Amino acid sequence: MQTNKTIDPKLQGNTIEVKTSNKNSKKLYLESYGCAMNMSDSEIVASILLKEGFNTTNNLEEADLVLVNTCSIREKAEQTVRKRLEKFNAVKKKNPSMKVGVLGCMAERLKEKFLEEEKIVDLVVGPDAYRDLPNLIKEVDAGRDAVNVLLSKEETYGDLSPVRLVGNGVSAFVSITRGCDNMCTFCVVPFTRGRERSREPKSILAEIQNLADTNYKEITLLGQNVDSYLWYGGGLKKDFKNASEIAKATAIDFAKLLDMCATKFPKIRFRFSTSNPQDMLEDVFHVMAKHPNICKYIHLPVQSGSTTVLKRMNRQHTREEYIALIDKIRNILPDCSISQDMIAGFCGETEEEHQETLSLMDYVKYDFGYMYAYSERPGTLAAKKMKDDVPLETKKRRLQEIIDKQRQHGFYRTKQFVGKTVEVLIERASKKSPSQWSGRTSQNTVAVFEKEHYKIGDLVLVKINDCTSATLIGKAIGFAH
Repeated sequence: MQTNKTIDPKLQGNTIEVKTSNKNSKKLYLESYGCAMNMSDSEIVASILLKEGFNTTNNLEEADLVLVNTCSIREKAEQTVRKRLEKFNAVKKKNPSMKVGVLGCMAERLKEKFLEEEKIVDLVVGPDAYRDLPNLIKEVDAGRDAVNVLLSKEETYGDLSPVRLVGNGVSAFVSITRGCDNMCTFCVVPFTRGRERSREPKSILAEIQNLADTNYKEITLLGQNVDSYLWYGGGLKKDFKNASEIAKATAIDFAKLLDMCATKFPKIRFRFSTSNPQDMLEDVFHVMAKHPNICKYIHLPVQSGSTTVLKRMNRQHTREEYIALIDKIRNILPDCSISQDMIAGFCGETEEEHQETLSLMDYVKYDFGYMYAYSERPGTLAAKKMKDDVPLETKKRRLQEIIDKQRQHGFYRTKQFVGKTVEVLIERASKKSPSQWSGRTSQNTVAVFEKEHYKIGDLVLVKINDCTSATLIGKAIGFAH
C-alpha cells in the first residue's frame, strides 16, 4: 500500500495556512510528494521564495512559478510526479510565462533527463540547494536552463523560519537531521539526500518556541533517521570519532534532545519520525516514559522478518535483535503503539523468508504499517549487484498477504481501546461526517466523535465505544487539561 501526500489542498484535502505579503505580486504553486521530510522541505522553499516576492496560491492557472517536490523512493512515486508534470505543461501552453521546476530527490536523480532529454522543466533543484532558488529563477528568466543538485555536508536550513503550508494551525513538522548514512541496498535516499547532518539544538528549540507562541499543540521531530541525531558542535556524524573529549562529553544525542524539548515545552505533544532499529537506544524509551507529553508511538521500519533478507538489504540488525528491541519497548512502554515499513519480494526472497516476515508480524502485531512490493531503484547497490528475480505476481500475492495480516492486527489493536478513555487532539472535521471531529490519540490512532462545543486544537478525553480496523469511535466527556 502506497500513499502519495501533497500540499495541494485539491489533492490532499488540507487547508493551507500561508504567510503572505501585500508587497508580493508573483504567485507560487507548490506540490509535495513522498515523505514528511519533503513536506518540511517545501515549507523551507516557500519561506525562501516569500522573501523573493512570491505568495503561495492554490490556483495552478494563475501561478508564475510551479514547483513539485519529488520522491524517488519507489517507482510509483516517480510515475505520479511525471503525470503531474504533464498536467503542468498542459497549463503552461496556455500561459507561456509560467515556469516549472522539479525539487527534491527526483531532481537529484534525473537532472539530465529533465533538462536535456525530456525538456519538460525549466529548473532542477536538489534538496540541499534551495537557498540557490532566487539565482536559479533569474537564470530561467534570462532564458537559460537552471540546475543545482549539489549535495552539502553542512546544510540544515536551521536558520530559516518555514512557512507552514500544510496544516490546521495545530500540528507542525520540525526537521532535526538531514541525509542518511545507512546505505540500505534497496534505498536511493543516501544518493539523493547525502550524508547525515544534525541541526544545532538551539535552532530547533527556537523554532519550537515560535510554534508554541503561535499556539501549535503538537510537533513532530523529523529526519530520515532521527535516532542518529548527534550534535557536538557541527559536522558529519562520522567525524564524531575524531571529536575532542570535551565535545564528546557535552554531545547531545536524540534521547537528550527529546528530553530537552519535552521539558521546555510541557504543553506541546511531541512525536518523532523516522526511526531505524540499529540506531534506536533504550534511553529514548525511558525519556518517552518520563514525559506524558511525548506520544507513545514509534514508527520502527523493519522491511523484512528474515535475517537473511535483512543481510541482503544491508540492514544492520537481525530478526532476533529487532525482536529484542520490540520486547524492550513493550516492557518500558506497555501502552506504546508500533508501526512498520515492509517490503515484499526483495531480491532473492524465498517463500520461507516471506513466511518469516508474516511470523514476525504475528509476534509484534503492529498497530499499522506501510507496505510495498519491491521496485528496483537505479543507482542502488541492489540494482547494481542483485537480480530482481521475484516474479511480479509472486510479489503481489506476498504483498497482499502482508496487507491482510496487518489489517487483522490493526483491528486487534484498535479493539483494545474499546471501553477505555483516551486523550485526543482535535485536528480537523471528520471526512465522513461534518458533525464529527477527527483527531489522534497519543498512540497515533485516529478517533472520531461528535463536535458538541469543542474546537480544533482542543485536547479532549474521549470514551471509546466502538472501532473499525483503523478508527476509534467515541464520545467526548471533557477536556484533558
